[in-house]
Amino acid sequence: MTFPLRAGLAAALSLAAAPALAHAVLAVTQASPNQTYRGVVQIGHGCDGKATTGITVTIPDGVIAAKPMPKAGWELSTVKGAYGRAYPSYHGSVSEGVKTITWKGGSLPDDQYDEFVFQARLTDAVAPGGTVYFPVRQDCDGAVVDWREVPAAGQSARDLTSPAPGVRIVAAAAAAPAASAPASIKAGDLTIEAPWIRATPGGAKVAGGYLQVTNTGKEPDRLVSASIPLAARGEVHQMAMDKGVAKMAPVESGLVIKPGETVVLKPGGYHLMFMDLTGPVKAGSTLEGTLTFARAGTVPVRFAVGAIGASAPEAGGGHQHH
Repeated sequence: MTFPLRAGLAAALSLAAAPALAHAVLAVTQASPNQTYRGVVQIGHGCDGKATTGITVTIPDGVIAAKPMPKAGWELSTVKGAYGRAYPSYHGSVSEGVKTITWKGGSLPDDQYDEFVFQARLTDAVAPGGTVYFPVRQDCDGAVVDWREVPAAGQSARDLTSPAPGVRIVAAAAAAPAASAPASIKAGDLTIEAPWIRATPGGAKVAGGYLQVTNTGKEPDRLVSASIPLAARGEVHQMAMDKGVAKMAPVESGLVIKPGETVVLKPGGYHLMFMDLTGPVKAGSTLEGTLTFARAGTVPVRFAVGAIGASAPEAGGGHQHH
């Protein structure tokens, strides 16, 4: 049976709105499209006094990548099947996945309470204002209660005998603008622009940093070193081709910025090398740091963090996989 996922359905279920004798409700009854949802099925009591021995959750169309949490004392199983259509994912598209999750073999007495947990990704198949329903089957020593009734348009869940737990879809809250590096930083005769760092995979010990420096004065200056909290030290390095082989070496005396000159530190050329990292540099974040010049002194800067392997900083930062 297919359960409708559409805007304009009844208001979301909540603990207060559920019938007094409901056996299965969801702890989280509101979520946004294109987000990971943590489903917590709450079982308040058994079936007419009988202990609960099995819980089966149906994953509706429009909800993908469902994964159950194992539960001590209960046997866990899933059934996979085709989705109603293909959905975009972080690694292409997906057209099938877990359709039901079952915990069985345990025993939850009628006078006790417990929770059964899964996670899944809500797609944009349901617009804000609609409700996604997760039917729950409760097995109790031979007795069965199916919490799968879905209210018709204009109908209240209170009017149903065995309502399916629901999650109301709401628009995502407007995200605060990602912190970004200033367009330019003045330090005496120097103008520093677009400082950024490449993100690193877990376990990496070095990260590359890049920027542009213009000297508007009449005296040369030298970029000597750099720092960020995650690195033990930051050096100026140069990468150059030698007989077809890329070689990298520190610029021992610092990188000279001549009067009237703009020097660009970029992948494949002059760059900053942050050494002995204590943790990963995460795409989309920013890092406070410093640049040290022979004449201008130590200058505070904010490094934007681009994606792993990026050739330039990304507007708004990168994205993370789940």
